[in-house]
Amino acid sequence: MLLQLSRQLRKELAPLGITGGQATLLWQIKRKPGIGVGELAALEGVSQPAMSGHVDRLEAAGLLRRERSSADRRRVGLALTDEGARVLRCARRRRTAWLADGLNRLEPEELGDVAKAVPHLARLLGGRP
Repeated sequence: MLLQLSRQLRKELAPLGITGGQATLLWQIKRKPGIGVGELAALEGVSQPAMSGHVDRLEAAGLLRRERSSADRRRVGLALTDEGARVLRCARRRRTAWLADGLNRLEPEELGDVAKAVPHLARLLGGRP
């Protein structure tokens, strides 16, 4: 069931021209402006060369840019472009709207069951209930 939910939320990204994985990378970069490719790769559990390819595609699409550090010219960090920030906002809006629409169709008892499950799912995912 969670896989179906994840699949449906990914479908909401298709009209924006990004994948679920790309949305995750954009979110990580928004969360940690200036993050390096190596750190992003470690965070996402992929090799640095693979992450470089993902970053290249997002950069070519105009969604992020590489920025050389003024403190250490050897360091290159990643930042969202205005377009990348816009796409990320649209992605969140689309996913939230889809989820809200689905929740609004539930009966009160069903909605209560979902609410009871949320803290357990949050704990499972490593967050706080």
